[in-house]
Amino acid sequence: MNQVIRVNRVNRQAPSDRCTGDDTTTRTESNGMADQTHVLFVEDDDVIREATQLALERDGFAVTAMPDGLSGLEAFRADRPDIALLDVMVPGLDGVSLCRRIRDESTVPVIMLSARADSIDVVLGLEAGADDYVTKPFDGAVLVARIRAVLRRFGHASGGEKHDEGGAEVAGGVLTFGELEIDTEGMEVRRAGLPVALTPTEMRLLLEFSSAPGTVLSRDKLLERVWDYGWGGDTRVVDVHVQRLRTKIGQDRIETVRGFGYKLKA
Repeated sequence: MNQVIRVNRVNRQAPSDRCTGDDTTTRTESNGMADQTHVLFVEDDDVIREATQLALERDGFAVTAMPDGLSGLEAFRADRPDIALLDVMVPGLDGVSLCRRIRDESTVPVIMLSARADSIDVVLGLEAGADDYVTKPFDGAVLVARIRAVLRRFGHASGGEKHDEGGAEVAGGVLTFGELEIDTEGMEVRRAGLPVALTPTEMRLLLEFSSAPGTVLSRDKLLERVWDYGWGGDTRVVDVHVQRLRTKIGQDRIETVRGFGYKLKA
């Protein structure tokens, strides 16, 4: 049965080999650490932090749990986790600012956690470079599913599929749309000859558009194909990522088709 991470008391401490600061900040390790997915979890609420850490450990993740943004940034730089879960409202360095700092240094996937589904919280987190967000209180199974979905798309940014790129010039695995060049094998993008730095999620989104230039893709379809959602998701995730992608490849390259979705201009 799925459990919602909303508890009043945690009666046992997560197993750990190292404690930093106090007994609420832990790094869990095991003999199989090298083979485990390493999660950085930044959350100031002791109960939520410990309960979520235990839930993730039960699903086979190795967890570094930190109570504030500054210690979270230090842990990120020291441990280089596979994915970061950041609460928006943490002390010292808030989650949005921490996300920006991480994004300045790495393309590691980031999921924001927020107690509110307010547009401001969601948009600020996504604009800072987050790949997804989850609203608290959250179902433990849903959180794990979202983590695995993000990791799957980061593990194979190209999607592993070949498409007929109608309307694009193709040469040696490079798609050309005007001044935009997409190297589908090297996972590199250039605009007017200059390299464009994309996160893996932005790359997946661009590849999805480039696989069917001129074809309108709905937000729900993009959530399914890019974010690997097997259920209805928040379409604001798509809108903000399209906005971020436009700033990098050209505002007029991706066209909005009102009431239907987006399309890449061939």
